[in-house]
Amino acid sequence: MKLKQLSVFLENKPGRLRELCAVLAENGINIITLSLADTEQFGILRLIVKKHDQAKELLEKNGFVAKLTDVVAVEVMDEPGGLSSILKIEEESGISVEYMYAFTIKSGEKAVLLFRFDDMDKAVDALQKAGLNILGSVELYQRAEG
Repeated sequence: MKLKQLSVFLENKPGRLRELCAVLAENGINIITLSLADTEQFGILRLIVKKHDQAKELLEKNGFVAKLTDVVAVEVMDEPGGLSSILKIEEESGISVEYMYAFTIKSGEKAVLLFRFDDMDKAVDALQKAGLNILGSVELYQRAEG
């Protein structure tokens, strides 16, 4: 139930993000969702793409530093307290959130959030025991494609 996320380190200079997007576009790789965090010298672009192995290889061939990590896509009630309920489950299980970001699609009345936890397997287990729906890659990609 874990998804592969591509993390890319970007120099904090004009045009670098566009170059990355162009490499993916020229090779028919669509970005499903992304998050960008920056510091003074570099940024970390985290993205979900369907062809993650191919994207990683292409980016590395074009001078980018990229790695694949696991994340979990969780359906969350899109209402006040929805996120808090997820975080309570993880807190009670002794798990910490390393980072998270929202997915660009909704799942009916629910939002979809992507999480990176310090213990991914334990997190998935705790969420499933709580009855939450964790989206697999096939389901997530199908929803993104409409």
